[in-house]
Amino acid sequence: MEGAKTNICYNCLDRHVSKGKEEQVAFYWEGNDDVESVTYGELLKEVCRVANVLKAKGVKKGDRVAIYMPMIKHLVIAMLAVARIGAVHSIVFGGYSADSLSERMIDAQASVLITADAVWRATKLIALKEIADNALKICRSKKLDVKLCLVVQHMKTVTPPQSSTNGTNDANPAKRTHFDDKGNFKVVWDSSVDVWWHEAVADVSSECPPVWMDAEDPLFMLYTSGSTGKPKGVLHTIGGYMLYTATTFKYTFDYQPGDVYFCTADIGWITGHSYVTYGPMLNCATSILFEGVPTYPHTSRFWEIIEKYKVSKFYTAPTAIRTLMKFGDEPVKKYDLSSLSVLGSVGEPINPEAWLWYYRVVGDSNVSIVDTFWQTETGGHVITPLPGATPTKPGSACFPFFGVDVVLLDDEGREIKGEGEGYLVFSRPWPGMMRSVYGDHERFETTYFKKFPGYYCTGDGAKRDKDGYIWVTGRIDDMLNVSGHLLSTAQVESALVEHEAVAEAAVVARPHTVKGECLYCYVTLAEGHTYDTTLVTQLKNKVRGKIGAFATPDFMQLAPGLPKTRSGKIMRRVLRKVAVGDRDLGDISTLADPSVVEVLFQHRPKEAKV
Repeated sequence: MEGAKTNICYNCLDRHVSKGKEEQVAFYWEGNDDVESVTYGELLKEVCRVANVLKAKGVKKGDRVAIYMPMIKHLVIAMLAVARIGAVHSIVFGGYSADSLSERMIDAQASVLITADAVWRATKLIALKEIADNALKICRSKKLDVKLCLVVQHMKTVTPPQSSTNGTNDANPAKRTHFDDKGNFKVVWDSSVDVWWHEAVADVSSECPPVWMDAEDPLFMLYTSGSTGKPKGVLHTIGGYMLYTATTFKYTFDYQPGDVYFCTADIGWITGHSYVTYGPMLNCATSILFEGVPTYPHTSRFWEIIEKYKVSKFYTAPTAIRTLMKFGDEPVKKYDLSSLSVLGSVGEPINPEAWLWYYRVVGDSNVSIVDTFWQTETGGHVITPLPGATPTKPGSACFPFFGVDVVLLDDEGREIKGEGEGYLVFSRPWPGMMRSVYGDHERFETTYFKKFPGYYCTGDGAKRDKDGYIWVTGRIDDMLNVSGHLLSTAQVESALVEHEAVAEAAVVARPHTVKGECLYCYVTLAEGHTYDTTLVTQLKNKVRGKIGAFATPDFMQLAPGLPKTRSGKIMRRVLRKVAVGDRDLGDISTLADPSVVEVLFQHRPKEAKV
């Protein structure tokens, strides 16, 4: 499609408004404690205003704009405004630390940051502006000149929550430190760079012509964890991504006019990009924009929303399903969910037990389940059943989407025909696939194409059954999938070894009943340091601070030595066995010192008992 001209914002907004859809609700916003709705016509005007503000500040085609925001309408407005003027958005999940935000801004050379003052996540306050300020200090120290920080005043509409489901209240400490005597949220202000969103848009025109872009111009970059520990900016271009998200949304969810669609994902992840913003809006869908958490203010929050808006298509993660399963069937059965026709799953392979509960309890055995496999890099669904057309098997992603050729390979790169298990690869491109790693095309080639020349390598394993169904088995490289968040072991290890007490660290995934996988960390101490609960707490906080709260390790273990081959490579397969207490180690003849393994078993923490 190179050479073709388009603008994705035009196709998400102007196209629908020109056909008389300006009064149609684009999003029902379900905030932590508030609700609101916004139409396609209102969005178009707000997007144009913000686009004009950015243009006035010198943002032009090809410039990178970082966005660090909660799940509010302003996030959708910001990303569409950036796309409207031909700039490139880089959205950073609002749970990331200042280090992670600055690292992504520096790599992207982002000259503008759009953020908000703060957000309540259940009863926990996340001071986004404070984190952003710290990130900007790091950016300046690395010679990145950020000329504008546009700030949404979100806290004026959000009253501090009083209590959560379990009766605890952690809002009070935040109130003492972040609010003044009158209850106003306090922010530190730098007038040389900070601008309030509401003031900036107050007297700006609500008309802004879209910049017509080449189909292969960049649309956005989204950073995903790299196996080297340095996040990689997955770069998507406009035409193919637009076509692919629109098409997969329409067919995977069997979207029909009049449906109300609810995807619980945060826009900070690719699911939110493709199936909260772009896919639904390209199809002129009415969606739910969800700011909260599934258990606040009660464990029926999802089901309450589905009944309230008569949601017909619902898309969430196995982590959320497993969390809500713990509370039993009663919180679901209190609500009328008869409007549901399609239930989707995303982020990681779903275990059959959760699949069946989702189908029987949430769907009342009267829905289609679409268990979708895809990645940040693929742009949209690549393996998925089609509702009403594909007979499903609990836990299987079923079959490739249109035009996607799935191949299984063995370690030698030989194709596995029929039944079998191996590396999951694709043998031809599809429109929505990433085009490069931003600023490092060689890394793009190395990561995805060099292992098996002629194929795109997903980094996942899969098996094919006798009926041809694909079952994704999970990561086969040094990556972890924690609650649907992809992390590299190197990323966590580099955070741990920054502590002066740690000489070496190794991190593996351990199965977790709710998260799918959790972090199990082994640390070898530097001379003269003691392993105790204080150090464990410090190390967990170190990872939390460097990466984000979602990456906090569940298990920490002292490792006087690590199982290494004679060439010095850590044998992670053995560490995964130790983590779950499995002594069936297989062949360990290549270990330089096999006695290390027994020492590790002896040091397993009590809480790690299976």
